[in-house]
Amino acid sequence: MAAKPIYRVVFHQHGEVWELYVREIFQSDLWGFIEIEEFVFDDASKLVVDPSADKLRRTFDGVSRSYLPLNAIVRIDEVEREGPPRAVKSEGRVAEFPRPFAPPPRHDR
Repeated sequence: MAAKPIYRVVFHQHGEVWELYVREIFQSDLWGFIEIEEFVFDDASKLVVDPSADKLRRTFDGVSRSYLPLNAIVRIDEVEREGPPRAVKSEGRVAEFPRPFAPPPRHDR
């Protein structure tokens, strides 16, 4: 039996770009969201701990499913094996997908 695929999900979160690895990803019943499940993290018993990976591990500790807004997602890749999760400051020209345009308020006379 073939192993379940692993997906790398890159998305914007509070001024940072987060990169997670998950085994399940699909369109949510909540309109405009993607569901991710079965988070994949490296063994936490290593001597050297990456602070950003540890931050993500703590953030998603006990989370069975997460809903990501479509406009926050930068990229989704199917990969052969997981890598270290990362949370890096969002710098440069990578931007979120444009949000829906809100018309200016009307001034009734």
